[in-house]
Amino acid sequence: MTIRLLGRTEIRHLAKSIDFRPRKSFGQNFVHDANTVRRIVSASGINRADHVLEVGPGLGSLTLALLDRGARVTAVEIDPVLARQLPITIADHSHSEANRFKVINQDILTFEQSEMPDPPTAVVANLPYNVAVPALLHLLAEFPSIRTVMVMVQAEVAERLAAEPGGKDYGIPSVKMRFFGNVRRYGMVSPTVFWPIPRVYSGLVRIDRYETSKWPTDPEFRQQVFDLIDIAFAQRRKTSRNAFAEWAGSGNESASRLLAASIDPSRRGETLAIDDFVRLLKRSSDWHVVPKAEPVAEVVADEETHVS
Repeated sequence: MTIRLLGRTEIRHLAKSIDFRPRKSFGQNFVHDANTVRRIVSASGINRADHVLEVGPGLGSLTLALLDRGARVTAVEIDPVLARQLPITIADHSHSEANRFKVINQDILTFEQSEMPDPPTAVVANLPYNVAVPALLHLLAEFPSIRTVMVMVQAEVAERLAAEPGGKDYGIPSVKMRFFGNVRRYGMVSPTVFWPIPRVYSGLVRIDRYETSKWPTDPEFRQQVFDLIDIAFAQRRKTSRNAFAEWAGSGNESASRLLAASIDPSRRGETLAIDDFVRLLKRSSDWHVVPKAEPVAEVVADEETHVS
């Protein structure tokens, strides 16, 4: 049986039937275009063998498309009203396919392996602006079983995630995502496919975890690398030599470590790739004592957010 996907009218009627109004605090804008959700699912490359973790399923537009692909789906929804309604919607539209679906009412930022004994192989989601980066970093670190991530995020976030070293959008999210895998853009999405209609475009981004990582992936090493990244981007206008001077103990020692890692000390932090940060750490004899930098704000004012 072909699963019936949700359209614009059905989305509105469904919301009205449960007396639901989208909340801006949760970034709730719901996809109502069948072609868009099919495009997302197709680009994700998932199949019947996959167990998909969907973040913020909302009213179920993307969830139904994932089930239609034959995958098992565990959806994590922070809104209790939507979490209660979602199984009903899935049952009404998919019959026996509902057996491959489970919903958990929880904040994705506190979601842990112990709450999902059957490990996910993929993440497919429409993420709100203010949690997109922390949610992705958390899931990639918490679930090593995740091989593929396909997300729809605000266009600005998509540009940052996929930015290359030295570009104007290159920053902390760009580097840290590449600790886990390759990142690439998959095009834009018009605001008109959402209800309510946001004021900004969205972008699709796919992350494919490295089949074999070139560096250690244990939590301690990862945090040491991330601390170096934070140090570099906390002082964008400084050369790498000066930016890492406190970490190394002096400017001269900083230069020595950078040269040992085949990095020109005059380069700025925003030109360094993930390989450079990893190499710098591994070539430093006392990498266990990297001091933490002050937190760096990597998101700008919240213009519009959305979760399908």
